[in-house]
Amino acid sequence: MDFEQTIAGARDAITVQRVYGKPFERDGVTVIPAAAVGGGAGGGGGEDPERGQSGGGSGFGLGARPVGAYIVDDRGVRWEAATDLTRLLLRAQIVAAMILVLWMLGGRSARG
Repeated sequence: MDFEQTIAGARDAITVQRVYGKPFERDGVTVIPAAAVGGGAGGGGGEDPERGQSGGGSGFGLGARPVGAYIVDDRGVRWEAATDLTRLLLRAQIVAAMILVLWMLGGRSARG
């Protein structure tokens, strides 16, 4: 697969269908799920004229995470944000680690 094919594949992969899921209805309420989608592509190549060799490569990556959903009912349209518990817990752990490090450093300077 060459670089141009890789870029075409990445372009085809990042579409509105990846951001908004298929709407579904239950009890008169329509839900349209949404996700944050991102990706990137790259490639390169080179040759060694002395040895008569050349090579190249390319690739792309795609990632997505749920961000919420539009809710459509008799009251209108509203946005309901998704709670990413994994991301929330990771941030809480980072903050706790920073507080612990600061506490440990503060205790050492007070003793010394």
